[in-house]
Amino acid sequence: MLALPIVVIAGFFAVQALAGVAVLGSRMFVPAFAWSILALAIVVGVWRLAAIVGAFRSAGSQVARRRPAARAILALLVVVVVGSHALVGYYSWAFIDASNRIFVGNVGPQPSALPGQSPLPSAAGNGPGFGNGSAVTPPTTSSRITVLLTGIDAYRTRTEALNDTLLVVSFDPVAKTADLLSIPRDTSAFNLYFGGVFNGKINSLMSSVYAHPKSSPDSPVDTLTKEVGFLLGIPINFYAAIDLANFQKMIDLVGGVDVNNPKVINDPLYDWLDGSPQGFKLSAGPHHLNGRLALAYVRSRQGLGDNDYTRAARQQEVLISLAKKMASPAGLTQLPDLLNAAANAIKTDLPADQVPTMVGLASSFDPANIYKAVLGPPYNYHPDSSTTGGVWTSRLIMSKIAALSIKLFGTESAYYKPPAASPSPSPSGP
Repeated sequence: MLALPIVVIAGFFAVQALAGVAVLGSRMFVPAFAWSILALAIVVGVWRLAAIVGAFRSAGSQVARRRPAARAILALLVVVVVGSHALVGYYSWAFIDASNRIFVGNVGPQPSALPGQSPLPSAAGNGPGFGNGSAVTPPTTSSRITVLLTGIDAYRTRTEALNDTLLVVSFDPVAKTADLLSIPRDTSAFNLYFGGVFNGKINSLMSSVYAHPKSSPDSPVDTLTKEVGFLLGIPINFYAAIDLANFQKMIDLVGGVDVNNPKVINDPLYDWLDGSPQGFKLSAGPHHLNGRLALAYVRSRQGLGDNDYTRAARQQEVLISLAKKMASPAGLTQLPDLLNAAANAIKTDLPADQVPTMVGLASSFDPANIYKAVLGPPYNYHPDSSTTGGVWTSRLIMSKIAALSIKLFGTESAYYKPPAASPSPSPSGP
C-alpha cells in the first residue's frame, strides 16, 4: 500500500516520456508543472520516510532494531531519500527561477539599464525594450511558427547594443519542414513597416528605437521583430534574444561544441574584448571549441574571404551543435548552472507553456528537410562606399527577397498574389 503511490507516479512519468525525454524535460519550463514537481518531491519524500520508518518498526525484534548495523541501514536510507528528493527540489527550483527570467511574458516589464551599461539581456531585468512583447500567436496547432533569434553584442566596451545576429527560424508542423534565414547585420536603407525608411544598419534598429521611443509605434524589440517579418513577408510569432557574452558561458558549461569549419579563418582584426592581442585563426576541418573560441567562431568576419554571410552560416552551425550538447548527459549534469547561464543570456516572449510544443517540433524534423539560407548575394548588393560616406553597407534586392519568400512560404507570404481569374466566357449570341 505504501508503494502504490510511488508506482502510480512512476507510471505517470513513463507515459509523459513517450513523447520523448527532451519534451518531458522541457515541461519543467512551465511554472505550474515545475511547482507541481517541487511539491510532489516534498510530499512523496515525506511519504517514503514514513514508509521506511514503518518498515523498520515492524520488522524484527526490538533488540534487533537496536543493533548498530540496523540503525546504520536506517540512517543510510533516510539520507538517500532526503538527498534524492532535495536534489529533485533543487532542480525544480532552478527551472522555476530560469523560467521567470527567460520568458518575459511571465512577468511585467521591469526597469533596465541603458544599452552598453551591462550585457543584454541583463540578469537584473528584461533589458532595454524587453517588455511582454506583442507576438502574433499562431491561430492553430497546425499553423506555421516563426521565431526571430537575435544575438545581442553589448559588451562593456560598446556604447550601444547591436543585434549582430538576426536568424529567422520558421517551422511548418504539417509539412515537417523548417527554414533558417540569416539577415546580414549591415543591411541598410530599408522600408519600415509603419512607413518611412531606416537609413542606418538593421543591427542598430533596436537601439535606435530605444534611444528615440517616438520614432516607432512599438517597443524596440517588437519594432525589430515586426520589421524583419515585414521584409521577409511572413509574420514572426516570437523572438528570442541572446546575449553573446553569456552565450559563451553556456558553451563552456556543456563542455564545448563540435563544428566542422569549411575553410581556414585568419582574421587579424578580431577583437577578443578581454585585453588579448587582436587576431583569430582556425584551420579548416572538424574542431571542438570551448566557449571563448566558439564565440570568436560566430563573431569573426574580417578574415580573407569572410563576411557576414560566412559568419551567419557558422552561427547556424554552432546553435545546432549547442542544442545537441544541452540534451546530452553531460549537459544534464550541469543543469542548474546551465539554467542560470541561460537565464542571464536569453529573453523571449514565447509563452513558457509552448516550450514543450517547440521542442517536440524541433526533435521531429529531419535535418534533410531544413532549408538554410543567408540573405547575401544574390539577395542583396553592396553600394559603392563613396555613396554611403565610406560606410560598408548592404541593401536587399526586394524582388529577389519576394521570390524567395513565395518559394518558402507559398500563399502565407505577404508577397504572394493569387493568379488573376480568367474572364468568364461571354454568352453566345443568337
